[in-house]
Amino acid sequence: MEVKKTSFKDLMICKPSIFEDKRGYFYESYNAKVFEAKTGLSPHFIQDNQSQSTYGVLRGLHFQIGEKAQAKLVRVLSGKVLDVVVDLRKEEPTFGHSFSIILSAENKTQLFIPRGFAHGFLVLSDHVTFFYKCDNYYHKESERGLKYNDPSLGIDWQLDETALILSEKDQKLPSFETLKSQL
Repeated sequence: MEVKKTSFKDLMICKPSIFEDKRGYFYESYNAKVFEAKTGLSPHFIQDNQSQSTYGVLRGLHFQIGEKAQAKLVRVLSGKVLDVVVDLRKEEPTFGHSFSIILSAENKTQLFIPRGFAHGFLVLSDHVTFFYKCDNYYHKESERGLKYNDPSLGIDWQLDETALILSEKDQKLPSFETLKSQL
């Protein structure tokens, strides 16, 4: 596994070592020992989640607060997404900044998202199957969200707003300015 650090503390891009031949390919998508050796981090993943969505679906930006916050290792099993995170850690110089990356079944890239980030993704292919490992259980009362198109975040979602498909809940999420007092 190759690990590339980003300008955000502990936010890391992970590229697996892929073994291919005429039969297809094989790769180890996660190995705790290797991950810890390459990143210096040792999350204990306890929940796996998977979703399927169609072109234009935007899920996010979501996070959990307090003791129920989650670190995630995310990847795409089929299709392609624009994966976006926003740093909500007030003590970090990247507080309020966003990071985005294309994740696809083709590039097999994964993103490790530490606790303290809002996360979302936009489907750029006809269909996508999205998979993520979490280091904490989902806790409805700790769930929060952030408005995907908040101008103060300056996120380029790469599609026209009219092409986006959002849940009713995601359409009503608060602005970053409103959320600051809750963090």
